[in-house]
Amino acid sequence: MKKIAGILCIICLGIAGKSSAQIYMADSCRVGFFSAATIEDIAAVNTAARPIMSTANNEIDVKINNQLFKFKKELMQEHFNEEYMETSKYQYTTFTGNVKEKVDYTKDGANQVTVAGTLDMHGVKKAVTIPGTITVQNGLLFLKATFNAKLADYNIKVPSVLGSNIAEQVAITLTATMKPYNTKK
Repeated sequence: MKKIAGILCIICLGIAGKSSAQIYMADSCRVGFFSAATIEDIAAVNTAARPIMSTANNEIDVKINNQLFKFKKELMQEHFNEEYMETSKYQYTTFTGNVKEKVDYTKDGANQVTVAGTLDMHGVKKAVTIPGTITVQNGLLFLKATFNAKLADYNIKVPSVLGSNIAEQVAITLTATMKPYNTKK
C-alpha cells in the first residue's frame, strides 16, 4: 500500500510540475519594419499577426500576412505588395524558433533572451538568431525583439533605379502581449 501511495504521490508531483507549462497566444501584436532611405524613409506596421508560444518547449511561432502591412503612403504599399514582397505569390512570412535561455514564466521580471529558429520570407528559409526580451508580469508575457534582415538574403530585388534610395537591410521589430490560452473550452 505504501508503494502505491508513493507512486501516486510521484505521479501527482510530476503533473503539478508540468502544470506551469502553458500555451500563450498574442492578445495584441505589432510587427513593423523600417528602412532608412536617402529620399524618404520607408516604414510599415502590421497589427494582425498573432504569435503563439509554448512554455513547455520554449517554442514561438509567428505567421504574418504580408498583405496587411500598412504604409503612410498608398503608393509605397502598392510597390511593397507588387514589386518587392510579391504578396500574391508570397502571402505570408513565418518564423518558428526556440528561446535558448531558461525563463521562469511564473516569476515576474524582464528576461533577456535569444530565439534561434527559421525565418521564411519571400520563399526563402534562413536560420536566424534574434535577441529580445520576455517580460513576465501578472501572468502575461510581453515579447519584444528587434533585428535586421538583408533584402538580398531573401531574394527581394530592388530595381537599380531605386537602389540608392532603399537600404540593403530593414530593421524589423515585434512587440506582443501574450495571454494564457485556455485549452479546456
